[in-house]
Amino acid sequence: MKKVWSIANLDCAGCAAKLEDALASVPGVESVSVNFLAGTIALTASDERFDEVAVAVLAKAARVEPEAVILTDGSVSLTGAEHHHHKGGAHACKDGCCCHNEHEHEHKHEHEHEHAHASHHHDGEAEDGGETHVLARVGVAAALTLVALLIPDSAGWLRAALFLAAYLCVSFDVLLRALRNIRHGQIFDENFLMTVASLGAVAMQDYLEAIAVMALYQIGEWFQDRAVEKSRASIASLMDIRPDYANLLRDGESVRVDPRDVAVGDLILLKPGEKVPLDGVIVEGSSSLNTVALTGESLPRDVSEGDSVISGCINLSGVVTVRVSSTFGESTVAKILEMVEASGEHKASSERFITRFARYYTPAVCAAALLLALIPPLLLGGDWRQWLEQALSFLVISCPCALVISVPLTFFSGIGGASRKGILVKGASMMETLARLDTVAFDKTGTLTRGEFGLTVIHAENGDGQELFATAALAESYSDHPISRSLLSAHGKPVDRDRVGSVEEIAGQGVIASIDSSTVHAGNARLMASIGLEAPACDKQGTIIHVARDGAYMGHLVISDEIKPTSRQAMDELKALGVTRLVMLTGDRKAAAGEIAGALGIDDVRSELLPGDKVHAVESLLGEGHTVGFVGDGINDAPVLRRADLGIAMGAMGSDAAIEAADVVLMDDDPVKLARAIRIARRTMRIVHQNIAFALGVKGVVLLLGLLGIASMWLAVFADVGVAMLAILNAMRAMR
Repeated sequence: MKKVWSIANLDCAGCAAKLEDALASVPGVESVSVNFLAGTIALTASDERFDEVAVAVLAKAARVEPEAVILTDGSVSLTGAEHHHHKGGAHACKDGCCCHNEHEHEHKHEHEHEHAHASHHHDGEAEDGGETHVLARVGVAAALTLVALLIPDSAGWLRAALFLAAYLCVSFDVLLRALRNIRHGQIFDENFLMTVASLGAVAMQDYLEAIAVMALYQIGEWFQDRAVEKSRASIASLMDIRPDYANLLRDGESVRVDPRDVAVGDLILLKPGEKVPLDGVIVEGSSSLNTVALTGESLPRDVSEGDSVISGCINLSGVVTVRVSSTFGESTVAKILEMVEASGEHKASSERFITRFARYYTPAVCAAALLLALIPPLLLGGDWRQWLEQALSFLVISCPCALVISVPLTFFSGIGGASRKGILVKGASMMETLARLDTVAFDKTGTLTRGEFGLTVIHAENGDGQELFATAALAESYSDHPISRSLLSAHGKPVDRDRVGSVEEIAGQGVIASIDSSTVHAGNARLMASIGLEAPACDKQGTIIHVARDGAYMGHLVISDEIKPTSRQAMDELKALGVTRLVMLTGDRKAAAGEIAGALGIDDVRSELLPGDKVHAVESLLGEGHTVGFVGDGINDAPVLRRADLGIAMGAMGSDAAIEAADVVLMDDDPVKLARAIRIARRTMRIVHQNIAFALGVKGVVLLLGLLGIASMWLAVFADVGVAMLAILNAMRAMR
């Protein structure tokens, strides 16, 4: 069983990583992921032990992160967690349910209420003071400091008291968090580092430096929190496709209800400007749909009776009645939101490296700071005060917040930006693999071609193609064969069936029809041979329909699967991006596959393959050391989608199989979107590497300056908070 709960009041991504490590060690936990940016905990445990494991997890969270507020669904017995709550630690709330089962999403307003509820707990804690009062406390501290500076030297005790009051005003929340964390065995975090550094300055009676450093830290943290909140809001707005209500038709009247209360088969009414709340089929009316939130395409999609509509689109013009085909939990919008929201659970190697790095880096720097304060004075006879100041600066510099926050935020932003373009990436690890692709294998039908048969060639013996086409359409008008239906669809206008007399359909050959007192044969070469005609050869690939009237050959038509208009462009763009190998894997005949591949510029073609053969083909590419992506329709190609390094599905506007089987979903079936996805992934990775290099570079330089006695604690604060803010702002570029 897997459940996802909301969590509030985590100070930073480092706290989230620390909590995740702690919860992973709880017996019975199969997997756990704490997503600081999304504010969620995803917990997986066996069905029979889930409640027991959940209670242990909540109790562990209370010890590790005392201020955290975890919102559960009330289905778990919370005795252990409530016990910790009464002692003043973290707690789990039953009201404001925020539990998502694997195929269930809560309503938007309830979700917002839950976060508001969590924020209320945070702001209401007197000991914390609430981050909304941070700037006010900094202002009070500044005023007290100014008054202290005006006190004459003769009243030094009063000046010192005012300085201490200013220091406590601006720092008491940090001091309390540090003490609580130390009590629970959580030492090396930003609260501890700032506490030790500022108290050290106070001990040396550098009151101004202690106050200024803590004030700068608080202001920087405030701006940092605002930047993270802005990024969360921006990413959330990109996926604002969750419907608020549905207009359910009851006894001819429209009643506004929650989409989750609508059943399969119910009728709902869509008015202009409303979001489509559920998947269904139009039974009355016509309109245009804005699908930009799902596909990234700005052009409207015209729909009428008999057409399918999917949740998340916006109805632009007409009023239509829709018969619901899936419940809200199984709808396209629910599945998309689930995938995007769960993307933080699939962490990239860069994220895992930063988490491991922070785990060892901070204690190591703390040890180095201690040695820096002790070794030079003891061995070299230096000034204790000077080396202690340098050691305190060393501590402030060591906080790895810039890395721990900005790297996952960059991936989160990149995933959000891609979703805005109709490209759904299931996680940071998939984004990382997408950026590395050097080989892409494609299915043919439905991926590079439309998957719908159409008329591609008309070759009339006497040059009158329209007469040939019309005669063939009349002859095929009573047949239910897919080729016949494709021919009639290509004809585009109703045929006059009154002109058609008797019709005889010959299996495997074609039809013989009486049209206007003439006998028309329409079918393959064997049908022509049966009346003594030799059908001419055609160099075009597809199904050939030969037509003869009263024994005289009229010509032939070719019905084939058309290449998508953007497929050639997609191949060219992929080659330009450095994808060195393009492969077509198809079950079609060699000649048909070769013609399509030649038109698209694909050199490596493997035809007449069964699904298992495609898996073996991908495995052979993997064995050659390539990073392989496979692009398919997500229905017939599920095995090979899962076997490739990266499965990329043509989403067919929300195909269930595509979303389930693939790592990346191209929502509008446009192969060009793959090139765009790779560009987005590579840009995201560039920003990740920029942030890592920038943060480590600045910290390294300032640490060196600290060793040389040049870096002040003010500069150390910039190396911590300032660098984190700049890295966050850089990370947000990935959304564009």
